[in-house]
Amino acid sequence: MNPYFTEVLDAHVAIEAWLGRGVGDLEALMARFSAAFTLVSPAGTVLDRDGLRTLFTTHQAGRPGLKIDIDSMTLVQAWDTGAAVRYREHQQLADNATTTRWSTAVFSRSEQGLVWCHLHETLVAG
Repeated sequence: MNPYFTEVLDAHVAIEAWLGRGVGDLEALMARFSAAFTLVSPAGTVLDRDGLRTLFTTHQAGRPGLKIDIDSMTLVQAWDTGAAVRYREHQQLADNATTTRWSTAVFSRSEQGLVWCHLHETLVAG
């Protein structure tokens, strides 16, 4: 499988475990994101890496029963040191509330492996 697609899937397994069950290693999770990481949330809020750390710390186990499914992964563009990937993300909570979003992630490749540089999420209307 494409290594960028594998990273999208693996990262969401870790995020689901952290937010849904409160299990995992915060430092290992944060190591996936570059020092210059930015996130544009579905609400339009822009977070940097420190803001992402705060979000993860504040919401550890805060979404009980969270299930994240990823599909429709597309390699938008790849270059020698990175790539942009688009995917659809479905989040379901224990009470069956479900949200769907389209996300575009920009990755960088280094000796340490792949890191997330930017993520832009857009909610799909219900």
